[in-house]
Amino acid sequence: MEFTVGQLAGLLEGKAEGDDTQKVNRLDKIQEGKPGGISFLANEKYEPYLYETEATAVIVSEDFVAARPFKTTLIRVKDAYLGFTKLLEAYAQLSKSMLAGVEDPCFIHPTSSIGENHYRGAFSYIGKNSRLGNNVKIHPQAYIGDNVSIGNNCIIHSGARICADTVIGNNCEIFPGAVIGADGFGFAPQADGTYKAIPQIGNVILEDNVSIGSNTTVDCATMGSTIIRKGAKIDNQVQIAHNVIIGENTVIAAQAGISGSTEIGKNCVIAGKAGIVGHLKIADNTTIGANTGVSKSIKKSGETHLGYMSMDIKDFLKSYAYFKNLDQLEKRVKELEKKG
Repeated sequence: MEFTVGQLAGLLEGKAEGDDTQKVNRLDKIQEGKPGGISFLANEKYEPYLYETEATAVIVSEDFVAARPFKTTLIRVKDAYLGFTKLLEAYAQLSKSMLAGVEDPCFIHPTSSIGENHYRGAFSYIGKNSRLGNNVKIHPQAYIGDNVSIGNNCIIHSGARICADTVIGNNCEIFPGAVIGADGFGFAPQADGTYKAIPQIGNVILEDNVSIGSNTTVDCATMGSTIIRKGAKIDNQVQIAHNVIIGENTVIAAQAGISGSTEIGKNCVIAGKAGIVGHLKIADNTTIGANTGVSKSIKKSGETHLGYMSMDIKDFLKSYAYFKNLDQLEKRVKELEKKG
């Protein structure tokens, strides 16, 4: 893909300063910029690279004032970081939309259908009675089981597994190695000490604009549905158990685990390695810090919780002030006991 500097300035609603007829075909770091590349300058500590870079163009904020001469063409925008982010988004979207057609070998069952402008990579598999929308991209070695529904503009990356009966909305992205709809962890203890598997007959529903990271697992419900509401973003290596509900626009970072039948509210932030036990309710706008263990419901909206087991952040910080001074407190107690 190749564009002129002027075209990119128009896309970013900015103004080119220099030769806007030059062509750009690559995104570069400013310190590694070469001819044909475009970069950005948003952090002042990288400013020295502006005077050395060979990049064809550099995006800067409109109020930037150069300290000395430079060779590159500038694109001035309101916010350089946001401008470059917009460019990255456009580049990624164009790259994805260019994929089309069917590679061999791949398989789709005769009872299934897929919409217009789709892509199916080599060794991908689509089972019986599945319905896929328009502009769906199925990358090599992805698996889609029976009775699956996938909306428009979805991307299923290589090695992802979409198990039977899963429902996926529009504009969703499932990254490599994710497993959606495998059996939940359900076993009934027996009198002889063994465990008997409980059939998991429910499904998973991902609403619109959901992202599921690499090697994340979302288990199907025992009965009913495990539900990820619209706009939720799930990082890599997250475990979401059976019958969990994740609220709208909630984000969950890597290695967090949500146990069965817990309901997470909307606009929550769950940091890495947090663990939430089953059958709880977490209020809207809750933040749960890294490595935090949550063992009881959080009922008040907008709280931040830390610690193991978790407590409100104000209580945790007060307690921590005592934790780190325990050795001094012990010495004082012993001295008082001697005096007594």
